[in-house]
Amino acid sequence: MSGYDYIVVGGGSAGCVVAARLAEDATVSVLLLEAGSATPVTTTPNNWLSLLGTESAWQDTTLPEPELGRALPWPRGKALGGSSAINGMIFARGHRSSYDWGAGWEFDDLLPFFRRSEHAPTRDPSLRGVGGPLRVAPAEHRHPTAAAFVEAAVEVGHRRASDISGGLEEGVGWVDLNIVDGARQSAADAYLRSQPNLHVLTDALVQRVVFDGRRATGVEYVVGGQRIHASAGEVVLCAGAVGTAQLLLQSGIGPADHLRDVDVELVADLPGVGENLHDHPLTYVAHGSAQPVPASSYNNVEVVGMLRSDPALDAPDLQSCLSPTGENGYVVTLSLMTPHSRGRLRLTGSGIALEPRYLTDARDMTAMVRGMRLVHEIGAAEALKPWRGQDVEPVGEEYVRATTATYFHYVGTCKLGTDEMSVVDEDLRVHGLDGLRVADASVIPRIPSANTYATVIAIAERAASLVNGSAVPPDGSSSPN
Repeated sequence: MSGYDYIVVGGGSAGCVVAARLAEDATVSVLLLEAGSATPVTTTPNNWLSLLGTESAWQDTTLPEPELGRALPWPRGKALGGSSAINGMIFARGHRSSYDWGAGWEFDDLLPFFRRSEHAPTRDPSLRGVGGPLRVAPAEHRHPTAAAFVEAAVEVGHRRASDISGGLEEGVGWVDLNIVDGARQSAADAYLRSQPNLHVLTDALVQRVVFDGRRATGVEYVVGGQRIHASAGEVVLCAGAVGTAQLLLQSGIGPADHLRDVDVELVADLPGVGENLHDHPLTYVAHGSAQPVPASSYNNVEVVGMLRSDPALDAPDLQSCLSPTGENGYVVTLSLMTPHSRGRLRLTGSGIALEPRYLTDARDMTAMVRGMRLVHEIGAAEALKPWRGQDVEPVGEEYVRATTATYFHYVGTCKLGTDEMSVVDEDLRVHGLDGLRVADASVIPRIPSANTYATVIAIAERAASLVNGSAVPPDGSSSPN
C-alpha cells in the first residue's frame, strides 16, 4: 500500500503505542515506520548499559558542553521499541507537581492514560492500572545493598514511600520495573501484535514530511536504498525529542533564519522547533564495598529516592538511586529532576548539532551540590556500614562538573503550549498546519521528576485518543492484547 489513514513515524516507545491504539479500529489503515531493526540487540536486564554502544542505539554526541568542558555521548534507541528496547527499565511517574504543563495536561488529566498503559497488580488499584499492556512491579528478590540504601535514607530523615512510582509520594522506596519473567518488556513487546490493518516497516528512515500547502499529506522515506512516498490522511511524529525535531526541520518547519542558513525551503516559521532541549543531569558517588556485592537479578537499580535539595521547596527536585557496579563496589547516583538549563538542536551540513547546555543555569549547580551533600549523608549512614568500604572523595562544583553526564531523558524540542515558542497545541497538532501531530517526549515543556518512559507512554495513549476520538474508560482500563 502507498496510501494510509495514518502514518506513524518512529517505532519507539510512543510510536508503538500510537500505532497499536489507532489500529484497534479495523476500518482504518496504519503505517508504522522505524529507522532501526525489527530485532533489537538484547541482553540480561542487569547488563542493559552494554546496549548503549550497539547497533540498537543512535550513536549521537553533543557539542562540547560549556559548563562541563567536554562533549557527551547521547545514545537513544534505534530499533523497534526505540529507547524502551535499551533503557534501564524503570517505570515511574514523576511527582504530580511536575506536570504543570497547562490546561488539559496536568497530572490528573494524564492519570487515566497512565493507568490504561499498565498492569501493576501489587499496587493500590485506586491509583494504579490493572489489565494494561505493560506489566510492571518492584523487584521481588530484593538486593541487599538496595535494602540497605532504603534503611540508610530513612535513618537520616527521609520518608519511606510505599509506591514511589505512583506520582503522589516523595521519600525512598522500591520502584516499578518493566522486567517480566527475568527479561525486558519493551513497548513493542507490550503493544504490537499482528493486525491486518497495521503495516510495520523497519529499516525505513523518514527523510521529510510531504505537504500540499499547509496540509501534511504523507512522508518520504528510504528503505533498501529506495526512496518511497507514502500518503496519509494524518501524520503523527513519534521519533523522540531528537528525531522529531530533526525531521520537522528537514521538512521546512522551524526557525526561518536557521532553515534559510541550511538551505531548507520554509513551510512554517515555528521558532520553537529544536529549542527547549533538556534532560536530567546525572552524577554519582562511587563506593568501594567492604564485602563482595552479589550480582543484581534485575537491572541494578531497584530503589529510588525522591528528595528535596532545599527543605523550603514545595516538592522534590532530586532523585537518588543505589546501583551495584560489580563485586567490589556500588555507586549512589544523584540527578536533578527539575533543571532550569535549556539547550537546543540544530541541523548541520552533516546531520545535527546537540547542545543540551547542562548546568548553564546557576540554580542547577546549586541544587546539585546540595544534593551531593544529601547523597553523602545517606552513604555514611549506619545502615550502609556493612557494605561501605574506603572513604569517597569530597565533592563540590568541580566534582559535579567532572562527573555530570546524561540520564538519557531528552525532552522538550517541540513543546506544547500557546506561547510563541510552543510547537504543538493542547491536541498535539503542529501550530498552523493541518494533518500533522507530534506525540512523544519532544512535546514535554518541563521535564517530569522521574525517568521519562512512563510519561511518554501516557502521552502516546492520550495522543491516540485525541487522533481517533476514542474515550478512555473512567478507570483507565483497556488493552490491545
